Amino acid sequence: MSHYRDEETGIFLRPMTLEDTDLIIEWRNSRSVCSNFIYQEPFTRKGHENWIHTMIDTGRAVQMIICLMDDGRPVGSVYIRDIDRRHNKAEYGIFIGDPSARGRGAGTAAARLMLRYCFEEERLHRIFLRAFADNVQALRSYEKAGFVREAYLKDDVRIDGIYRDIVLMAALHHEEKNHQEKDKGEVGMKVRHEKNRTDLEKGRIR
Repeated sequence: MSHYRDEETGIFLRPMTLEDTDLIIEWRNSRSVCSNFIYQEPFTRKGHENWIHTMIDTGRAVQMIICLMDDGRPVGSVYIRDIDRRHNKAEYGIFIGDPSARGRGAGTAAARLMLRYCFEEERLHRIFLRAFADNVQALRSYEKAGFVREAYLKDDVRIDGIYRDIVLMAALHHEEKNHQEKDKGEVGMKVRHEKNRTDLEKGRIR
């Protein structure tokens, strides 16, 4: 994981450990973080431990801690969940828990690093996310990181009695797609070559 770092913003990613539990609970229950989540119920130790046992330990999710390169201090977390190995996709999420780390590009840098991890290590093809349509700052950050808007879902969720619009975004592993298209092209050329050779042997081509 040592190469998943961004020198410009001074952050790096490391795997989440059980020792991060208290900090994650504190972050997730802060109003500035919780208000940007679709799921806004109180975040408990039991819930986090259940997340580890049913999602992290089973390979259905991967969670990283965002740390500062200067002193290794944790400032937030980034993760993918509901990993689908059949279709090679997963849902992305992030939160910057330390207020002092906000507004300096750490979220964008962490998203780029996590996408690299997803494509290089997990070999996933599509990473998608859901964000509140009125969270303009987050949407801009996601776009800078490489996500593209795919859909606008009107009144998609109901929170505190109010319907909220959701923007669906995704990032694709284009390099993998290019390789697939290249392979298809080579197969097609081979098929055409074999057909031409067969036709030539039968006297159809002169």
